Amino acid sequence: MSLCGLCFHRCDLREGQYGTCRARLCRNGKVVDANYGVITSLALDPVEKKPLRRFHPGSLVLSAGSYGCNLHCPFCQNAEISMSDGTDLLTRRVQPKQLAALAERLVPRGNIGIAYTYNEPTVSYEFVRDCAELVHAAGMLNVLVTNGSLLAAPLKKLLPCIDAMNVDLKGFTDEYYRWLGGDLETVKEFIRISSEAGCHVEITTLIVPGKNDSDAEIRALAEWLASVDSGMALHLTRFFPQYKMADAYPTPVSKIFHLADIARELLKYVYIGNC
Repeated sequence: MSLCGLCFHRCDLREGQYGTCRARLCRNGKVVDANYGVITSLALDPVEKKPLRRFHPGSLVLSAGSYGCNLHCPFCQNAEISMSDGTDLLTRRVQPKQLAALAERLVPRGNIGIAYTYNEPTVSYEFVRDCAELVHAAGMLNVLVTNGSLLAAPLKKLLPCIDAMNVDLKGFTDEYYRWLGGDLETVKEFIRISSEAGCHVEITTLIVPGKNDSDAEIRALAEWLASVDSGMALHLTRFFPQYKMADAYPTPVSKIFHLADIARELLKYVYIGNC
């Protein structure tokens, strides 16, 4: 058995066995990212789409994704790749030096670097690390769009290569995180460590009706973020039915604006999305 020490699941894997994320594999007695260099999505996106509102606004960033995720959110907007083991997808294999070179060729078009996004990038930890080092060496920037479930030790090793991140803080109760197969305390530690290290951090919370949309929860979430950094941007986004929640109702727009007003009592920068 070999232990994967990346996320809170701490999967103990037999030879040939995959972890909860469907992307990490025990091979020759070592846990590796089986999706190393496997790209499912590649696009030159506005940095605001990550979303990052206070990091190089108006710029573009080469956005790359693979497959796999260590959560199982029933409302995932990228479920076709995040919930996949890669066998049912059209993919291409790209080495870190190739991806970094592509990013550099796109600089004249306004590209600032690479965003690791679409699925959960930290399950591709080794690939992200190797790409990020090359991107920095070329004078470009790295952006991580993540659920923040990476443990402290691997996070601290990766942070010197990460310039900005958007962390999906799903909600602010242990019960809600258990429903998603996650761990709130791990995400809180991830955010705190990243912010204290000087990384630019913005937060996204998808407001799901009847699940994480109470005044008290959003007030507690904003209060905690303010205790870390009152200048940390919070994006409150509207839920739309999809994946396993296709029969649910969208979040009322009025609810998003109301919760944003509550968050603004504690945070300087609160943005509304999907409205």
